[in-house]
Amino acid sequence: MLNRADKCQSTGDTSQGFASMFSSRQSRKSASRAEDDSAMADGEGYRNPTEVQMSQLVLPYHTNQRGELSVGQLLKWIDTTACLSAERHAGCPCVTASMDDIYFEHTISVGHVVNIKAKVNRAFNSSMEVGIQVASEDLCSEKQWSVCKALATFVAHREFSKVKLKQTIPRTEEEKTEHSVAAERRRMRLVYADTIKDLLANCAVQDDLESRDCSRMVPAEKTRVESVKLVLPPHANHQGNTFGGQIMAWMENVATIAASRLCRAHPTLKAIEMFHFRGPSQVGDRLVLKAIVNNAFKHSMEVGVCVEAYRQEAETRRRHINSAFMTFVVLDADDQPQLLPWIRPQPGDGERRYRAASARKKIRLDRKYIVSCKQAEMPLSVPWDPSNQVYLSYNNVSSLKMLVAKDNWVLSSEINQVRLYTLEDDKYLSFHMEMLVHVDTAQAFLLLSDLRRRPEWDKHYRSVELVQQVDEDDAIYHVITSALCGDAKPQDFVILASRRKPCDNGDPYVIALRSVTLPTHGEMPEYRRGETLCSGFCFWREGDQLTKVSYYNQATSGFLNYLTTNVAGLSSEFYNTFKACEEFLLDNRNDLAPSLQTL
Repeated sequence: MLNRADKCQSTGDTSQGFASMFSSRQSRKSASRAEDDSAMADGEGYRNPTEVQMSQLVLPYHTNQRGELSVGQLLKWIDTTACLSAERHAGCPCVTASMDDIYFEHTISVGHVVNIKAKVNRAFNSSMEVGIQVASEDLCSEKQWSVCKALATFVAHREFSKVKLKQTIPRTEEEKTEHSVAAERRRMRLVYADTIKDLLANCAVQDDLESRDCSRMVPAEKTRVESVKLVLPPHANHQGNTFGGQIMAWMENVATIAASRLCRAHPTLKAIEMFHFRGPSQVGDRLVLKAIVNNAFKHSMEVGVCVEAYRQEAETRRRHINSAFMTFVVLDADDQPQLLPWIRPQPGDGERRYRAASARKKIRLDRKYIVSCKQAEMPLSVPWDPSNQVYLSYNNVSSLKMLVAKDNWVLSSEINQVRLYTLEDDKYLSFHMEMLVHVDTAQAFLLLSDLRRRPEWDKHYRSVELVQQVDEDDAIYHVITSALCGDAKPQDFVILASRRKPCDNGDPYVIALRSVTLPTHGEMPEYRRGETLCSGFCFWREGDQLTKVSYYNQATSGFLNYLTTNVAGLSSEFYNTFKACEEFLLDNRNDLAPSLQTL
């Protein structure tokens, strides 16, 4: 349970897992081994070497007043399974560093079986991301339900030596996707605390205290709970560190008591917001857990929980172990959420927590909608504002990485070593083009990062205006393109461009593009508003001054006719545009703008 995280290291090295299709020769022995590994990965016999499974029968002493599995007990099982997976990969003890948002889709009844599966998605320097899936099973009817999915970060820990974790080797399409996106999720975790602080400071929260029905208000102080726990050996691992799952279970317990004091009923925990363990706790510690209802909305309430530790009764300074925010509802006989009383906060800190809870609710909705939903369920253009910019940037890059990781790309054509691939999915036809260019990988990345220079090589781009430089990695552009075949008007786009340098060996440089909406740039009568759902560039280093440049695009309906014409070989515009891109890179490889050289 550590607060320290490894910093992302940008390198240009490329691992064997990303070897180019243009690589020259492989030995027969290596090729044979690769074929065997691929066959095993696709077959039923393959199992991720870090995968750990746990099955638990829910007994009466595991349940709450409603006869359902206590979420605290479930969190302990989740943490144990994930920790075993992390330790299987690390080969040494591991501790829980953080847990991402968890949304509980179903409750679990007594007599059901809980099936938990955990595996390491990716390892970094000394930390690793573990993916967890939880399902429940009714042994009598053989029905199964998905309960929740979770992502936990664990840190490998040895007492007398620094740990350098070995890399995971993804084999299946799912593993490759999770491995690639894990780097972007890690980036989001590292800035999470600052993001929340900035959003709470800048987000205007409507104060509706005066308009609420005072007869249904409950003073927040009536919901306050404080409980102390003595950490004993059964609560800790073999190194004496308290299990993260045990602390989470104790937190859920006091939070449930606080929620019950507001609603005078048995509440159900629906979500836990992302949280980090700020420091370790050991056997012999006294843990003080405090909980209070921060705010009550129409059908849900937010409970804040804080955990502090001390060793001796005489100690005046306590160590902050963890803080978390949990969302509860009260369900009726038909499992529908009931109306809740309003909360009346105390002046000062109580009002601050009350308003912060309202802001966090909006942030949670943005994060759940943008980060958690399937790409196909997202509209093409989503609103851009300060409260969702981190999550839109994350979604922009991760969507492109997921498209890149697909296994079923089909080679459609090849002209002078420029290859065109297509991918037919349920709802989209995607394409990607790739070529080798004799230019340094970082230089190619920097040259194509600035969309304002794209009209220099792409004749379809008439003009590009930088609307907003969000930060050093994200920018919003207004793009005007030529009219496509059959269109009377030229098109315009409002595009979020998110770029990433490699986080580890084998990662590509990435420039991801997607449409957003801005109130300052609405639709104009002289243009037809176009949209892009997922597109962008990836750059892999193939050698000294040699780069594989790949462009990906998940075609929308307005672009489909143009795409199919090129795929069918009835047009060579894709090829001509990509060759113009190559000439642009070669002509400008030694002439980077000073503003780009400093990035």
